[in-house]
Amino acid sequence: MNANVIEILSAEELRRTVTRLASQIVERSNDLSELVLIGIYTRGVPFAHLLASQIELLEQIQVPVGALDITFYRDDLDKMGMRTPAKTEMPFDLTGKEMMLVDDVIFKGRTIRAALDAIADYGRPSLIRLAVLVDRGHREVPIHPDFIGKTLPTAKEEQVKVYFNEVDDRDGVELIKVI
Repeated sequence: MNANVIEILSAEELRRTVTRLASQIVERSNDLSELVLIGIYTRGVPFAHLLASQIELLEQIQVPVGALDITFYRDDLDKMGMRTPAKTEMPFDLTGKEMMLVDDVIFKGRTIRAALDAIADYGRPSLIRLAVLVDRGHREVPIHPDFIGKTLPTAKEEQVKVYFNEVDDRDGVELIKVI
């Protein structure tokens, strides 16, 4: 099987996209002192940290970042096979917070649905918003991001691969078409 790889965002374009999204989050935030970012493993976590760093550069305020593993909240565990869960890190109570759920790619919406179920175990935020780097469509549940880095219509059989320096030693986004 051959694959055709198309660069969607270069490292520089990814940096600009993060800057734009951080600015939009700041603009729409009711109170930055109550804002927390929760990244969904795996690549939502470094994405959340990049957004938090950019918000700090823009506003000189540190936004707390948590990391959420949704493995046991998924409705497709039987299709995924064995998977070792990551460690959820929630170093703060979510109750009353303005929470930004962060993920790299939204596709069917099931990951976000599972994340919303998991969040209930950590408190009751006053507001939950969703930021994604890439929205590729094909929803199976009625979930729509509040902040989108790039809307990328795809075929169901295509893949979107996000690379973050912290995990992959490079930054960028690629579309992979199996030929």
